[in-house]
Amino acid sequence: MMRDFDTYEALNKLSLTEDERSGISGCADMLVDSFQVLEGFNTSGVKSLVTVLDIQNVLREDVCVKTIPRDELLANAPDARGGYFRVPKTLEGD
Repeated sequence: MMRDFDTYEALNKLSLTEDERSGISGCADMLVDSFQVLEGFNTSGVKSLVTVLDIQNVLREDVCVKTIPRDELLANAPDARGGYFRVPKTLEGD
């Protein structure tokens, strides 16, 4: 079952070669086929699995603790400005 990737390409603004389209199409077909096989299984009466672990609550209790003052933290920073760590720019643009 081949997919129309021109539609998806326009939506995602992707520029794909014919070889890339064929490869992605094959992977997409395999995924759809796999899900169709799974749809054939009768899962009525099967309890939903939330976790594979036999534990109820793995979260710690939310407790207030003493924190380090901002000035002490920033004292160790190589560059700080306006109460924040200053780091090199990683993204282009405004």
